[in-house]
Amino acid sequence: MAQEPQTGATPPRVGVVLMTMGNRPDDLERAISSLNQQRGVELDIVLLGNGWNPAENPWPFPANVRTIHSPENLGIPEGRNVGAREARGDYLFFYDDDATLPTDHVLADMVAEMEKRADNAVIGPLGQDPTGKPTPRRWIPRLNVKNNGKPGPATWFLEGIHLSRRTAFDQVGGWPGHFFYGHEGIDLAWRLIDAGWVIQYVPSITVNHPATSPARHAVYYRMNARNRVWVAKRNLPAPLVPLYVGNWAAITLLRVKDKAALKVWFAGLAEGLRTDAGERHVMSWRTVAKLTRLGRPPVI
Repeated sequence: MAQEPQTGATPPRVGVVLMTMGNRPDDLERAISSLNQQRGVELDIVLLGNGWNPAENPWPFPANVRTIHSPENLGIPEGRNVGAREARGDYLFFYDDDATLPTDHVLADMVAEMEKRADNAVIGPLGQDPTGKPTPRRWIPRLNVKNNGKPGPATWFLEGIHLSRRTAFDQVGGWPGHFFYGHEGIDLAWRLIDAGWVIQYVPSITVNHPATSPARHAVYYRMNARNRVWVAKRNLPAPLVPLYVGNWAAITLLRVKDKAALKVWFAGLAEGLRTDAGERHVMSWRTVAKLTRLGRPPVI
């Protein structure tokens, strides 16, 4: 159970957003157990059954876990939005149901890092596979991933396990719920940075998460392509949209050799081009320059 710091000061309240489809109860139990071992913070844990009723769980939830139920699968970003609206606290901890926290001070350390700067919006830790598999490149928000990448301001973050400042999250409107799955983190990160907030990558804080391939999801190639286009259409100045989409199409052609997967990917690309991406939040050219200085110009 999370406890107050020894100083006797009121601990910071962290609203935990935990979402599950009920298909890995053992992982979920470990995730909640490691969460409740955290010290120095007060937790408000909200568990969303996303297309699954938590009442069907094979073991009883701890008393401090509040459950909510969506009969339909809302997708990842909208499910997180629902959980965030229910969770109470100045900070929001987004936490995958197959993750664990390796020490009892992960959340306290994240809060301490957050409060080093008033404009910090996200503290992104280093994700590590608990079985010793290499950390996937996509989890490290750097083009140069040597030694797990350089700490400091970044342009994206580990979506499944990170700490957000609630005021920043609310200011930019939260996750793009209609994305369902894929690239919702890039969309949120760009809007935060454009609003003047900072995303901090802190690899000295580690969290555990299985290093699985995102391509295991049946919707991966379609959503990967469609949402790439939507990210560009929603956020980029008009001259950069074709550059961003064109570069990602070229990279995909180089990386993906499976013809069936490419067919699905290009169908998703076409879907993204012809469909409404949602409200535009066009970033300033100053933000384009900032992203470029941080090592990720918004054309790649």
